[in-house]
Amino acid sequence: MDTSDAGRALELAGPLRDLLPPVDFCCAYGSTLLHARPDGTSMVDYILGVADPLQWHSENLERNPDHYSSWMARRGPGAVTWLADRVGVGVYFNPFVQWRDKRIKYGVVGMKDLAMDVLTWDRFYLSGRLQKPVHVLVDNWDIRKVNTVNLKMATSSSLLLLPEEFTEYELYAKICSLSYMGDIRMLFAEDKDKVKEIVEGSFQPFQFMYRPLLQEYISEGILKTSTYGQQKAFKQDCGVSATNELFSSLPWIIQRKLQGRFTSNIKEMPIHSVVSSKDMAAKSVRTVLRRRVMVSSARQAVCGVLASGGAVAAQYLGKKMSKAWKSRTF
Repeated sequence: MDTSDAGRALELAGPLRDLLPPVDFCCAYGSTLLHARPDGTSMVDYILGVADPLQWHSENLERNPDHYSSWMARRGPGAVTWLADRVGVGVYFNPFVQWRDKRIKYGVVGMKDLAMDVLTWDRFYLSGRLQKPVHVLVDNWDIRKVNTVNLKMATSSSLLLLPEEFTEYELYAKICSLSYMGDIRMLFAEDKDKVKEIVEGSFQPFQFMYRPLLQEYISEGILKTSTYGQQKAFKQDCGVSATNELFSSLPWIIQRKLQGRFTSNIKEMPIHSVVSSKDMAAKSVRTVLRRRVMVSSARQAVCGVLASGGAVAAQYLGKKMSKAWKSRTF
């Protein structure tokens, strides 16, 4: 890590040192980190993994009651965790939190819920976030291990969705787009160029994350490399054997789509699925992810409205819609 990276990490970790109770995992993410000079309305986003969300929110409500809407603060930590688990997808966000001269948004999730989503894609919410480059500020060995599985599943899914030949940029764009398939926010409240901005602003971090996995696929004969201008290009084996190898590494929820079942009941034994073509595999990936993302984004949107209260929710949505409108008109 060079001096500028170390300084950036130190700056990003400021709220963890000065503001919030201890956490077991933390990463910063978001479009603000892609710009050297973000505007004054930008927020830095954080995901905080904690062992016991109820205890953490209890302590945080004592330290920072103003981070919560007044009606949530009155109801206490039990209401916070109930809303996150029963209405949302296990994450509770506090947006528009002032820290020094900056504003931040942080989402709090239990470590077990975080690991489960990353490993199984049962909600495909935080797993999608960790498929993209983030600034890890508090590392956790268990999350790092399950995220290696997450990255491989994202790569396999994207290869099934891509044509026979594609560039390295197109691969990362496809990986990035997985978590936006079916997202209700993309209809009216997200920048239409969001995927492009993320990949172009984080191309080298994407390479650092995914090139070791791509090398495995090259060694196995699934991928071959060439050059396309200044970019690395790939040609993949689209045969049945290679397709089934990719498909077999996907989460159980996608493989079960071939049996017409969307449940993710972990008590049931996995059923090994065999696909007869790449198109069939791609259809299963597309159908399941769209459904998962649509449900999770809708649940989390409702959770956000209830948690933040009307005024704050309207402010946040207005900002998102303004940015989305500009991206569609210029």
